[in-house]
Amino acid sequence: MNNFWNERYSTSEFAYGQAPNDFVVEQLAKLHPGKILFPAEGEGRNAVYAATCGWKVTAFDPSTAGKKKAELLASKNNVEIDYQIAAFEDADFAENSFDCIALIYAHLPAPLRISAHKKLTTYLKPGGKLLLESFSKKQINYNTGGPKNIDMLFSEEELREDFSNFSELKITETETLLNEGPFHQGLASVIRCIATK
Repeated sequence: MNNFWNERYSTSEFAYGQAPNDFVVEQLAKLHPGKILFPAEGEGRNAVYAATCGWKVTAFDPSTAGKKKAELLASKNNVEIDYQIAAFEDADFAENSFDCIALIYAHLPAPLRISAHKKLTTYLKPGGKLLLESFSKKQINYNTGGPKNIDMLFSEEELREDFSNFSELKITETETLLNEGPFHQGLASVIRCIATK
């Protein structure tokens, strides 16, 4: 899988653009900057944006090509991010250490998704926010991005189960028009989650 992402991120063009995800922009505007974690951050567009807003940013991804481009983007925007090379199963952070975790299009096979979501929950401080935007199961009928395996797409029921220990959990499924680099283009079915630990 690392080879897939290294190949995707090896070109000079940003696979999902340099601009941050709209949902990230909208939600971070409602929060006071603190420590934020971006898992599966790829080329860094969201992490860099958060850093420009005053957040202390940590990100991880298994792709070395992604890290290289993320650091270039950070330099271009005159910010610093702590970007670590790690897959979900290897990521290791202190419990209760982040004010916010932003999971943006972080699609995993079901068994790995469940364990990754449970693990990430431990990194969030009590009262901390989880932000998630991913493709819903209906995205299998669209050709505008995301995995072609329906088991790697999300349902509201799965997310409610994964994050059942949160004090507040708001999940919405909607259609949105994506314009995020060459690989997220057009009408898509997405699922969004805003949760408080």
